[in-house]
Amino acid sequence: MLLGFRTANVRSLRDEQELSFVVPAGEESDVARTVELSDGKHLQVYPLLGIFGANASGKSNVIFALKKMREAVLSSYGEWTSYQGIPRDVFALDPKAGDESSFYEADFVFDDGVRWTYGFELGAQRVESEWLHAYPKGRRQVWFDRDAGREKVFDFPGDRVQDRALLARMTRPDALLLSRAANDNHQQLTRIFNWFKRNLWDITPETEIAQREAFTARRLLDERSRERIEELLRVADLGISGAEVEQRPGQSPVVRLLHGGGSETPVPFDWKRESFGTRSWFALIGPLLLALDEGAVLLIDELDASLHPRFAAEVVRLFQAPWANTKGAQLVFTSHDPSLLSAPRGGRQLEPGQIWLTQKDRDGATEIYPLSDVEPGEDEDLTDSYLAGAFGGVPKLSAGQIGRKLLAVRAGEAEGS
Repeated sequence: MLLGFRTANVRSLRDEQELSFVVPAGEESDVARTVELSDGKHLQVYPLLGIFGANASGKSNVIFALKKMREAVLSSYGEWTSYQGIPRDVFALDPKAGDESSFYEADFVFDDGVRWTYGFELGAQRVESEWLHAYPKGRRQVWFDRDAGREKVFDFPGDRVQDRALLARMTRPDALLLSRAANDNHQQLTRIFNWFKRNLWDITPETEIAQREAFTARRLLDERSRERIEELLRVADLGISGAEVEQRPGQSPVVRLLHGGGSETPVPFDWKRESFGTRSWFALIGPLLLALDEGAVLLIDELDASLHPRFAAEVVRLFQAPWANTKGAQLVFTSHDPSLLSAPRGGRQLEPGQIWLTQKDRDGATEIYPLSDVEPGEDEDLTDSYLAGAFGGVPKLSAGQIGRKLLAVRAGEAEGS
């Protein structure tokens, strides 16, 4: 499970920012999962976090940074050789940022309870630093430490890592040691590489919809998956009672959703007749169920962009519910929709520690912080307070301000003509 993520100098995330799944000290949670660490201690870890904020406040850049860390781990050894330097996306509003490194660090725990921390700093032309730490007995073990500014770039304290000399000699200055090790199927380090390969899957509901529709359609061919997909279509109240799927050689399966039922015979609809909302929900179901089955960390940018609020709430419910999320899957999503803060019948759908807010400072840099830092009242309506700006993270506009600005511009243009 992912415990936390830190990053700096990535798009609008100028200074170091942290996203944490660990329940804050002193907070009680009804949805957190108990993780037993290898030293016998226990952590309360959230199954999901939602990031809310105004337009252009940097919500999507948090997802972007998580995705870029994964891409770096998977691609630095092979793909970076084609670049003139290391591909980066630094803070654009400060000329000094280009000369500074971009920082990434993930803190996660395996099923055996051992916690790991892996991170790196990327410069324009080389990997400036890289490190891997383990905590098998609660105390930090340094597996390797890399510093491009030292005479001896690579250090392997305790001689825990096999093939140390070969790894140090064969790792390019512009590639991550972890990527290089996995390319040779290194017995110890490939396990860390595979965590990134099997986690931090990125989905934007409005993009790649055709590929995700095809993926969900293929999962319909599996009887167990089909039952769950049809159930999610029904509970979304789309008037759908089931699905027909036809496998054609060399092509993606052809799907027709069955509408109606009860006393009437269900009617199969041609796929082109389905609404965009129905197609978006169908396309999301396949990757969603795969993440739940694999216990993976899923990233969904703009969860509410093309989904009805009811669909978005259903996604939240699936990750929160222990009966649906049995493998410890996790979700990070961004959203504009404050209705996700509250449950349909009152109360809170998300706890304060699961709600993260973004806002920009005067220099255009993003700050991200959990709602628990603001300490909302126990019975406070989070949706109302959020919309009122009590927590930050909303546009600083008064009612009618945009319209008045447009009228003022028009008036100025008329005077000048």
